[in-house]
Amino acid sequence: MVEVRYLGHSAVLLSDGKTRILIDPFLTGNPMAAAGVGEVEAELILVTHAHGDHFGDSVALSKKGGMVVSTFEIATYAEKHGAKSIPMNLGGTYRFEGGWLKWVPAWHSSSFPDGTYGGMPMGVVVELGGRRLYHAGDTALFSDMRLIGELGLDLAFLPIGDHFTMDPEDALKALELLRPKRVVPIHYNTFPPIRQDGEAFAQRARKKGVEGHALKPGEVLRLD
Repeated sequence: MVEVRYLGHSAVLLSDGKTRILIDPFLTGNPMAAAGVGEVEAELILVTHAHGDHFGDSVALSKKGGMVVSTFEIATYAEKHGAKSIPMNLGGTYRFEGGWLKWVPAWHSSSFPDGTYGGMPMGVVVELGGRRLYHAGDTALFSDMRLIGELGLDLAFLPIGDHFTMDPEDALKALELLRPKRVVPIHYNTFPPIRQDGEAFAQRARKKGVEGHALKPGEVLRLD
C-alpha cells in the first residue's frame, strides 16, 4: 500500500510505511500549503527543478535528516547551504530499500531565485510499495511521454495550471501518452496566473478511462 498526501501546489508526500519520499517541498510561503516544515519528515527529498516554488524547503527538511536527490547542480547548491544530497541527472536510477526512482525529461527551465543555474528540469518515476508513480514536475506536453508511459504507471501527477506549464487540455493529451491508471492534478490555484478547475479536469480524465482525483491540500489517496 502506498499513501499519497497532497501538500499543495506540486508538493506530495509518498509513504509505504517504511520509506517517506517528499517531492518538490514548497511549504514556506505557499498559501496553499497543508503543512509546515516542522510537521513533515522524509528520508528522500526529490526536487524536479530549481525554481523557488519547487526547491522550497529542501535544505531545512534535509537538516532534519532527509537526503536531497536531484540534478548535480541542485544537489551541489543544497549541500553548500547545509543539506545532505545525492547528485544525479536525467536517465539516472537510484535504488533504495523497497523501491527505486528514475529521472526523466521535462520541458521547462531551472534556476534558483538568486539566478544560479539548476541544471536540466526533470520529472521522476518512483516505484514504491509495488506501485509506480510519475511526477511530471513543471513541463509542457511532449511526445516522449509515451516512453514514460511504457513503464506502466499506477498514478501520474500532472501540472494543469497553464501560463508556466501545460494547461488542462494538454494534460488530457498527456494522459493519452502516459496511460496511467489514476491522475492527480498539481501546480494550479496557488497564484492568480494558474487558476484552474481541478475537479473539472478530474471529471474529464474519468471520461478517458483514467481515475481522476482532484485532491485538496492535506487530502490523502491510498493505493492498495
